Amino acid sequence: MFDILVYLFETYTQPGACPESSVLARKLSAIGFEQEDISAALEWLSALEFLDDEHRFAAGPSSLRLYCAVELAKLPTECRGFLCFLESAQVIDPVLREMIIERAMVLREPHVSLDKLKIIVLMVLWRRHHSLDTLLLEELLSADHHSTIVH
Repeated sequence: MFDILVYLFETYTQPGACPESSVLARKLSAIGFEQEDISAALEWLSALEFLDDEHRFAAGPSSLRLYCAVELAKLPTECRGFLCFLESAQVIDPVLREMIIERAMVLREPHVSLDKLKIIVLMVLWRRHHSLDTLLLEELLSADHHSTIVH
């Protein structure tokens, strides 16, 4: 699934340029991606579109994000630290942070690696039309990711 997400970002620089799901599924299949991975990726992206209304809340400058036990188990310290860093650097706001956490929590695996979290961050920012500066983009798409996220 993550290979497909990276492929979509690299192929469709503007998220609005992505074709509709049925056309995209055929294109991805023709390229050689597995149907199960295609379905999972498109479902994951589709659910991201509906998070807007769910995550509207007012977080003050002195508010603190507490993680529940399930989130602590799934998101290791380096993932939570990376989210904190992005928020303190004002790359993401509390609403985007919650979207990122939600998309990480729906993954079927018991733990989310930092490399996978970075791709989740990339996809949330991409689908929300946030600009990505070059240094952030390099960090989110470094070559290390491709060797650690493959299936």
